[in-house]
Amino acid sequence: MQTDPEKLIKAHNQLTHSEQKIVVSHTQREKSDWFINSIMILDCDVPFKFKRKTKYKTLIKGQRINLTFYPQKEMIAGLEFEVMKVVRIKIA
Repeated sequence: MQTDPEKLIKAHNQLTHSEQKIVVSHTQREKSDWFINSIMILDCDVPFKFKRKTKYKTLIKGQRINLTFYPQKEMIAGLEFEVMKVVRIKIA
């Protein structure tokens, strides 16, 4: 039986699934009707971002998570930055 990440990756070849990643920081901010979440992972210089309609549980430094994501470009003040768009996140 396939797990959810395997089904997602099979259907969308751009996706990447990573397990047991260590959280360095997690921030949540409210923008309109959404909560924008940014996560930094150990040994990775690119932020992982996702949004939810309700506040997500707080991830503490050192906590392990499993992520399914794809790379995305984001324009901020005329500069292009790479971010990882999270489509699935689970506490390991």
